[in-house]
This record gives sequence, structure tokens and C-alpha cells, in this order.
Amino acid sequence: MNQPHERIALFIDGSNLYAAARALGFDIDYKKLLEFFTGRGYMVRALYYTALIEDQEYSPIRPLVDWLDYNGYTMVTKPTKEFTDATGRRKIKGNMDIELAVDMLEMADTLDHLYVFSGDGDFRRLVEAVQRKGKRVTVVSTVRSSPPMAADELRRQADVFLELEKLIPQISRVGNRQPAAAGKLAEPKQSPLSDDEDAHYADDAYGDYDDHYADYDDDESKSA
Repeated sequence: MNQPHERIALFIDGSNLYAAARALGFDIDYKKLLEFFTGRGYMVRALYYTALIEDQEYSPIRPLVDWLDYNGYTMVTKPTKEFTDATGRRKIKGNMDIELAVDMLEMADTLDHLYVFSGDGDFRRLVEAVQRKGKRVTVVSTVRSSPPMAADELRRQADVFLELEKLIPQISRVGNRQPAAAGKLAEPKQSPLSDDEDAHYADDAYGDYDDHYADYDDDESKSA
């Protein structure tokens, strides 16, 4: 049960949360998400982690990053690394696990409750380490997608597992949910920013977001 006096922070693995929402067939309204979790305690920080492709003339995720940076989120970014796999396919590496883990461990002493927006099983030991400091950890991801995005070992380690699908009424764009085919991410139909946000971001922030993650290496949004 959440306490109003709890000092809380959000640690959002951008690519993992994106993949989970797409697998469930909806777009996240980040203004609503922040408001929802701010109501669960004293919000110390909401951190969003994502890698950026810096050598492109236009980065599809840059408008979102700028909007989040001006609207209550702390952005943690780094350049992506590009390589070609054995089949000749272009891949992009942009893993932010280390950055997220370091921040959680450094900030844990000043927090009561930490929310991890990722289903990556590699975070199990991180969650355990934070719990040894006497802190509560909630994992936000989904097992309702096909395949499930949340690793079983991470769910069992967390104090609370918060199913992302149950949050759809609170954090999704109104009327934009699309049926997601099993094992396939749905194409976005609208921007996930609120309708009353700045028109620049409402029109552009997520229009090409799929393009940003389309060539990501599979490890970037893994659940186990």
C-alpha cells in the first residue's frame, strides 16, 4: 500500500517501456503517467533513459526527449552504437542498463520507494541490492503481452509487480488503443502526448518513434 509521505522516484527504461506499451497496443501519455505516480507519494525524481542516434539529420525521438525534459522528467541519454550483424542487417545498440542501475543505487538512500519501468530480468540483482537497503521496489511491466515482457525472476524479486495493462485507463492517450498481434508490435496511430500540449510536440513527438527502435538489437527490449 502506498503512503502519501513516501519519497518515490521513477526509473524508466525508455525502450523497454515503449516495447511493452506497443505489445499491449497503446500509446503512453507521459503527462498522465507523471500525474498518476505523483499522486502515489512525494515525487523526488522521474528519470527517463534512452539512447540517441546523433549522426542523423533528424532524430525521431528528439522531440519527445525535449518535451519530457521541459515537463518534469530528468533525461538520461547517451549516443547509440551502430553495427551490422552476421546477416548484413543494420543494428543499433543503445543499452542504458548501467546508467539506470548506478542511479538507483546512488539515490536509494534518499528514497522510500523506487519504481522500475522495465521487465528485464538482468535487473533482478539490482532490485535485490536496493531492497537490502530497506527500500521498497515496484516493477512496472506486463505479462499480458505475447510473449510476456516481464521476466519471472524480476517479478518474484520485486515487492510489488504493477501490470502495465491495468494502468491503461490512467496513462494512455484517449481512444488510441489498437489490437496488438501476438509477438508483433503494433504501429502507432497517434502521438502519445496530451491533446492540449504544444502543437509542435503533439504533431511530431512520436510520429516516427517506431523508426527509432526499429533497428535496435533484440537485447535492448528483452525481458529475460
